[in-house]
This record gives sequence, structure tokens and C-alpha cells, in this order.
Amino acid sequence: MQSFYPHDFDSGELRDLSHHLGVYTSDVKDDDRFSNLQTVVEHSQRMVETRKHERYPLVYRLVKLVLVLPVAIAIVERIFSGMKIVKTNLCNRIGDEFMNNCLICYVEKEEMMKVMNQVVVCSFMKMQGCRFQDED
Repeated sequence: MQSFYPHDFDSGELRDLSHHLGVYTSDVKDDDRFSNLQTVVEHSQRMVETRKHERYPLVYRLVKLVLVLPVAIAIVERIFSGMKIVKTNLCNRIGDEFMNNCLICYVEKEEMMKVMNQVVVCSFMKMQGCRFQDED
């Protein structure tokens, strides 16, 4: 498990986690409030409701990681998909910073569509030290 989450559990916590999982399992088996739960989400909510997340912080951290994993995987897949579109053969020599900026714009295109062109032009002109005159 430490290979999957090297920054989330140190070696001591991993050693303790095995013990905590055993104690936690015994505890919830005897607690009727945890019967008939169908999903990990329901289980995590019940942990918070019963304040067991405070008594078993390592177990709760593991549950949170399990809940975040599908979202993290989807975001990474979305970025790689966007990279295939943004980085074509014509653009294969672009630098990392420019590539990151292009990917952010592509992946967050719905948010980018909310930005008005005039705001971007004005910001760019201010960066260049030039004056922008509104043509209205």
C-alpha cells in the first residue's frame, strides 16, 4: 500500500494501520448503525456521524483515499486525452510551460468560454506596457 500512497502513510502508520483495521472491523460489526450500508460513501458518512473517524483516523484516511481515487484517475485520463489533441505533430516542439498552459485551457474549456476577449486583450496590453483604447 505504501507504494500506492507514499506521501499519505509512513512506515509506522502502515504498521499501525493493520492493527487499527482489525480493531475497527470488530467495532463496526457490533454497531447496528453500520448494518445495511451499501457503498463506501455511505460507510464514510456513517463514520463521521458516529465520530469513529476521530477514533480511527488511519482507517478514515484510507477510506478517503479510496473515495478520491476514481476522481483522480478520471482527471488524469482527461488531461492525457487533451494532450493528444493539443500536442500535434506540428506542435511537438513546444516547451513544457506552454504545453501546460494549453492543456489547462483545453481541459477547462467551459471556464475559459466565460472569459471575455476584451478582458484578455486589456490584460495582455497592460503586460506589454502599452495602452489599450476602447473602440466603442
